[in-house]
Amino acid sequence: MKRNLVVSVAVTLGLVSLSAYAFQSHNLIGELVPLSDATRTIQIEAGTKYVNVTEHETVKFEANGHAFAISFAGGYPVFNLNQLAPAGALDHNVRVYVAPDPQYLT
Repeated sequence: MKRNLVVSVAVTLGLVSLSAYAFQSHNLIGELVPLSDATRTIQIEAGTKYVNVTEHETVKFEANGHAFAISFAGGYPVFNLNQLAPAGALDHNVRVYVAPDPQYLT
C-alpha cells in the first residue's frame, strides 16, 4: 500500500512539473531560433524603445555587437524583449508589440 502511494505521488509531481514547464511564459511569447530562420532584421540602437512584429514571424535582432533571432508565438501582445534576448545582448528595455497574424484574421 505504501509503495502504491509513493508511486502515485511521484507520478503526480512529475505531471505537475511537466505542465508547469509547458506553460512557462516564454513558450507563449516566442523562442530563440537559429539566425538563418529569420525573415527580416531589426537593428536595436540606444534610442530604440519598441519594435513591432507579427505573430508567427521570425526576426533577427542586432544590438551591441550581438545578434539573435526570435520566432514570435503571439501569446502576449506586449512584452519586454529582454525576456527572450540572450543575457547581455540588450543594454536597455525594449518593448515588443506583437500584431495578430493576418492569415488567422477573419
